[in-house]
Amino acid sequence: MDQNQIIDILREGIWVALKISGPMLVLSMAVGVLVAIFQAATQIHEQTLAFIPKLLLIVAFFLLAGSWMLSSMQDFTRMIFTQMIS
Repeated sequence: MDQNQIIDILREGIWVALKISGPMLVLSMAVGVLVAIFQAATQIHEQTLAFIPKLLLIVAFFLLAGSWMLSSMQDFTRMIFTQMIS
């Protein structure tokens, strides 16, 4: 395994990490902004009000997209092992 293959594996690993975590982070940030706007408008500053919607969103995201995330990680792992063997 030469240096170019290692760089390609690292680049692909970063891409997979961004592809898997990106949608969840964007949705979580959007919910956080909406909750912050709601808290500013109503002047209700309860800590659980910011935490619970994000938690529910992340759980729902895992339930809906968990299989896609797992298959993406499995594809990446298979790619690594096939490159190491050849």
